[in-house]
Amino acid sequence: MPNNNDETIGYSRKHIRFGWWALLVFLTLGFGLEILHGFKIRAYLDVSNETRRFMWTLAHAHGSLLSLVHVLFGVCLRVMPELGTRNLRLSSWSLVGASFLLPGGFFLGGMFFYSGDPGLGIVLVPIGGTLLGIAIYLIARSTEHLRQTLPSAKQKSKNKPN
Repeated sequence: MPNNNDETIGYSRKHIRFGWWALLVFLTLGFGLEILHGFKIRAYLDVSNETRRFMWTLAHAHGSLLSLVHVLFGVCLRVMPELGTRNLRLSSWSLVGASFLLPGGFFLGGMFFYSGDPGLGIVLVPIGGTLLGIAIYLIARSTEHLRQTLPSAKQKSKNKPN
């Protein structure tokens, strides 16, 4: 059975890898949206398709941001391995789930829409948002002990030689 530090490093690598690949996917989606806009594709630009344009823009924005959150989480796990001591598996899976469901729900909501309302894919968004909230809460909670383990400024000044 691997020790906790090996497991933390494994999760760190997973999130950094996932984050960079997801960023490539969502930036490519953004480039595709720019092409649709640049070539004045009516299925994207017409006023009747405003819902599609808005939903796909939200998918691109949320996906890109969540990709960067993965990279940041992976780097934080490497720099502060003690972040991985509590609920690491649940934090990781919640963050990955949110990264699929939030942008995926927006994208599917824009793919098929009815009278200006997003399609049924939009139901994935609150589930993804909940998973993101769980992940961020667990990660934030795991930082509580960092305050206690770092020496305070008073302790540093006492230890300095005169």
